[in-house]
Amino acid sequence: MSETLTSTPRADGFRMPGEFEPHQGCWMVWPERPDNWRDGAKPAQDAFAAVASAIAEGEPVTVLASGRQFVNARRQLPRHIRVIEASSNDSWCRDTGPTFVTDDKGRLRGVDWGFNAWGGLYSPSDLDDLVAAKILEVERVPRYRAPLILEGGSIHVDGEGTVLTTEECLLNPNRNPHLSRAEIEGHLRDYLNVETVIWLGPGVFEDETDGHIDNLACYVKPGVVALTWTEDRDDPQYEISRDALDRLSHARDAKGRGIEVVKLPAPGPLFATAEEAASVDFGGLDDEGGMERGGGHRLAGSYANFYIGNGVVVLPLLDPKTDAAAVEIVARLFPTRRVIPVPGREILLGGGNVHCITQQQPIGRPG
Repeated sequence: MSETLTSTPRADGFRMPGEFEPHQGCWMVWPERPDNWRDGAKPAQDAFAAVASAIAEGEPVTVLASGRQFVNARRQLPRHIRVIEASSNDSWCRDTGPTFVTDDKGRLRGVDWGFNAWGGLYSPSDLDDLVAAKILEVERVPRYRAPLILEGGSIHVDGEGTVLTTEECLLNPNRNPHLSRAEIEGHLRDYLNVETVIWLGPGVFEDETDGHIDNLACYVKPGVVALTWTEDRDDPQYEISRDALDRLSHARDAKGRGIEVVKLPAPGPLFATAEEAASVDFGGLDDEGGMERGGGHRLAGSYANFYIGNGVVVLPLLDPKTDAAAVEIVARLFPTRRVIPVPGREILLGGGNVHCITQQQPIGRPG
């Protein structure tokens, strides 16, 4: 494997840049699990290809695909998107890929977090736990192996010393039951090189990741956060969003600034149809399998689950009633980037969205 470092990014002067900072490229993993993606993952593959193509308008994209799917992925993806054969258990590169960190000398390293499939949602997950190391090996980037179970979707940073996360996820006993809140904060400071941790409470209602921050809220730039919002007081999401707004309104970041909150409309509520649920093959693998979802279950749709790329923002389309408003708000937040809407429902049916299936690599040389 690439060089494994025994120090920490903080000790070495490395930090996690904000997603809005310049990228060297983006990583994704090709979907194929028949017990998570319906119709043999064919609709999901169409959606992933659309996301990859949109991001590739602004930066290089690399897609990892299994030996079984390499030829299919290569056929479906444009030639300028790189495809590399690598095994995995599923296709959530935000959560299984490395968190890249950089320093002021232009050097690049990667943090390899522990991964246990969101507290055991599917098994086995050993191949997914190796995805970060494989990516760092391909790029010849030195690797920090963090002593913490953590998914990339559970953190958002402003690049200036502040990390945003949720109590529902990071304090969940199915991740790091032996660690206290203070110890978890200590690891975040050491491996992201942040000073301030802003804790929100629960994530989006019925989010099966145990409330990842990237489905609820995200940094647009330092001091500005986009937040999933609904005015429907009868929707359980209302109290969640109100609580998040209250916490953000009282928070101060590492620079002592207050947080400006921009509300993004929540789509729906959205629900899986019986037909969609029936087209997932839970007998399709020899392992213990994934999370069984029935028809009528609520989907944790969110427009905050977008990807900020070089010159573009790739945003999921989720609900004709709210899509246009979401696109308009995000376009206003990123005046120097072009918003590229992509169909988001097929990814949502698998348990996430655009941000969940992507992992940015900031500019830097291995060192």
